[in-house]
Amino acid sequence: MASITKEVEKELIPFVRLYKDGSVERLGNSPYVPPSPQDTETGVSSKDITISQDPSISARLYLPKLNQPLHQKLSILIYFHGGGFCIESAFSSDHQRYLNSLVSQAQVVAVSVEYRLAPEHLLPIAYEDSWAALQWVASHFIDDNVVNKEPWLINHGHFNRVFLGGDSAGANIVHNIALRAGVEGLHGGVRITGAFLTHPFFWGLKPVGSEYTAEREKGLAYSIWNLVYPSAPGGIDNPMINPFSPGTPSLAGLGCSRLLVTVSEKDRLRDRGIMYYNAVKESEWKGEVELIEVEGEGHAFQILDCGTENANNLIKRLASFLLK
Repeated sequence: MASITKEVEKELIPFVRLYKDGSVERLGNSPYVPPSPQDTETGVSSKDITISQDPSISARLYLPKLNQPLHQKLSILIYFHGGGFCIESAFSSDHQRYLNSLVSQAQVVAVSVEYRLAPEHLLPIAYEDSWAALQWVASHFIDDNVVNKEPWLINHGHFNRVFLGGDSAGANIVHNIALRAGVEGLHGGVRITGAFLTHPFFWGLKPVGSEYTAEREKGLAYSIWNLVYPSAPGGIDNPMINPFSPGTPSLAGLGCSRLLVTVSEKDRLRDRGIMYYNAVKESEWKGEVELIEVEGEGHAFQILDCGTENANNLIKRLASFLLK
């Protein structure tokens, strides 16, 4: 029998390939791995849970090895993975290894959110899923009618110490839902203690710093945004991707008390990350903001090259931020 070759409609290398029959091939995903009752290297336990069936939102939860298994209270980290809003997963091998290390060192209960991906689910769906996941976590504080109530959060979550974290597109999500939390608030009056953004995915039509200028609209960042949010008002200068464009919400409204931004020397997104740090520092935001720059490294190295000296050092810095 002759093989049937599907016809490609669009592709964005090295991320996704879209076929005319509506199917999507993800080119850049790291392999799926199951959760572990106890990681052999770190002692961290993980499990997969359902946050919502309609819409479909799930998560992988992490719990460090406890000194007091029944009553020990830990800070809560809600984490959002990167991947340009179109690849990767909370269940991927690279994020599993990274979060095992971070959770072990920071001694946090982590909720790694599996939001829905474009192009099947175009933005702003990922933002809505992430907001719903954050509110679901917060609802455990006082609400006895929580759907899919999670024992790890009830038994070990310290709701006066709630953190957000994310890498790349996940760091973009952190920024946007921290702004939303500052306006709308969270269930039970829960407040976000701090947030970290590693290599945040921000972009814009006009170049800043050392960003390339030639054929800017054909660049990868621009192409990703057009793929995942083709109807975005303002296009690449939409406030969700460009927090510096005219008419964007004031950074003074960020709904957290502490902020950590990390960038890398060889990352094309570096200058935007530094610009974001400076803009927050110069705004009327009342919190504490810190910048970390790692020399000689590229985008998301702490995940892609987890285990190297620089990756280990950055994870230690992130853990210190969560422990403070």
